[in-house]
Amino acid sequence: MKIICIGRNYVAHAKELGNEVPTEPVIFLKPSTAVLPLPGPFVIPSFSSDLHYECEIVLRISKKVCCIDLKAAITAYDAMTVGIDFTARDVQQRLKDKGLPWEKAKAFDQSAVVGEWRPADQYKNKKDIHFCLYKNKELVQQGHTAAMINSFEVIIVHVSNYFTLEPGDLIFTGTPAGVGPVEPGDQLEGFLEDDSLFDILIN
Repeated sequence: MKIICIGRNYVAHAKELGNEVPTEPVIFLKPSTAVLPLPGPFVIPSFSSDLHYECEIVLRISKKVCCIDLKAAITAYDAMTVGIDFTARDVQQRLKDKGLPWEKAKAFDQSAVVGEWRPADQYKNKKDIHFCLYKNKELVQQGHTAAMINSFEVIIVHVSNYFTLEPGDLIFTGTPAGVGPVEPGDQLEGFLEDDSLFDILIN
């Protein structure tokens, strides 16, 4: 199982970090060891003093696909959830300043929260899905699929041109604006529509 992540897929998020809005999906990978076993907790790694949450919708691939078109992409995933792409922002910035890859800031152990799965066909209009994140019972981040630069299907088509997708692979589809830091003792709860799909403690 591999985890494909899409960066800068919401205009407001790209701008909040001072990045250019991309003209095609930005892709990076996480290994299977990045998945945090629920219910957690998530332990802030010792190498970062500026750890950020990035809440996003996650897709689960259901069939082997390669170089597919938009029509085929519609049936390439069978489940959805909401998750967190944890980012060591200080590490990422140091690596970016040197022009180096930033997997160490994104792909470290347990950096990917994956909530409880819901059937993809439960959501009839994929361009009308709301998701959000609460920190300590306060709303800190919310997104809507209508604001995505690249839709689920466009993402799958693009990714499949470079990587063969296999059953069980995960795609993190990008985070909206509102990312922010976490500290020990924080509680994070993620919602897809009205469903609470994860609730984790930060240590």
